[in-house]
Amino acid sequence: MVKDQNITGLSREFIIHPGETLQEVIEDRNMTQKELAIRTGMTEKHVSTIVNGTKPISVAFAKKLEYALGIESAFWINLQANYDRELLEFEEVNNISEEEIGVLKRLKEVVEYFGEKGWMNMDDNPAAKVLDMRKVMNISNLSDIPNLAYNAAFRAQVKNSKVDPYVLFAWQRMCELLTQNVSVADKLDIDKLKKKIPDIKNSMFLSANKIQKQLEQIFAECGIAFRIVKNFKGAPVQGFIKKTDEGNIVLCMTLRQSYADIFWFTLFHEIAHIINGDTKNKFVDFDSVLGEVEAKADRFASNILIPVADYKNFIRKKEFSLNSIKLFAKQCGVQPYIVLGRLMKDGVLDWTTYSHERVRYKWA
Repeated sequence: MVKDQNITGLSREFIIHPGETLQEVIEDRNMTQKELAIRTGMTEKHVSTIVNGTKPISVAFAKKLEYALGIESAFWINLQANYDRELLEFEEVNNISEEEIGVLKRLKEVVEYFGEKGWMNMDDNPAAKVLDMRKVMNISNLSDIPNLAYNAAFRAQVKNSKVDPYVLFAWQRMCELLTQNVSVADKLDIDKLKKKIPDIKNSMFLSANKIQKQLEQIFAECGIAFRIVKNFKGAPVQGFIKKTDEGNIVLCMTLRQSYADIFWFTLFHEIAHIINGDTKNKFVDFDSVLGEVEAKADRFASNILIPVADYKNFIRKKEFSLNSIKLFAKQCGVQPYIVLGRLMKDGVLDWTTYSHERVRYKWA
């Protein structure tokens, strides 16, 4: 256990019970506990237990003190509330387990990022960090995180050894925090989203520093709060979708592999999940694909970027010079790196072929 620490920097003896203040007041007035008991209509024993710090000042007794001493009840109520809060903070810190401190260590990179965002204080005291992280994560004990049901469909087995449940949970929470103040249309509009697909696709032709803003604006018009977020080791994910209580959608993307072709494929994959209604609550997209739902989303993304019939005709010609690839990309309305990525993924080209032509994004 973490001993002799608290977030206020005070030791236990400096947390003053309101009974001590009450004792000082009656002493200044040369009043005995017996007289105060008579004036408040309480027993002398009741007054004694409060003065000795073994019983709190109740709201009812605070009102009686207002009559007996001429000091407003709010003063005594606030004094008791401050004492209760300080004592709770002290006891919470001293009840933090080594297990929770261990969770904090596992979340070291996340903690640093949360600190940069101003979501928690970067106090050197690990106990203070635990209390801050509890508030950010909305959970009273960090070690209980693995027991929470994510209520998500996965693109990989939940037991994926690369997944750290603490990091994954923190990453999802980060997505929620980064999108909570994004202004979007009142509700999700699937029809508008479908109509905006050509605009989304054309966004890849913008300069890298304008793509994010353009996508955020387009998605906002459709009732979707979109953000590209940082990824962490332990959360091998590329996308996160969540329905809000207001009927909007949160859509977050990572740049875990940084390649532009993977980003655009994954983006349209996530759009497919939204259009297909695959997101009942939360949907976490891992790296490895599994199941018909994922295969359907993959087919949608592939066809949006490069129409199936056109792709088959291009493959049949077996002409894969850089110039022919660029011409085909122009025909499909995509950047050449999209075609290159597809050819490499399908094993038509080696991953090292034209590798210098594959664009990397470095936003998040």
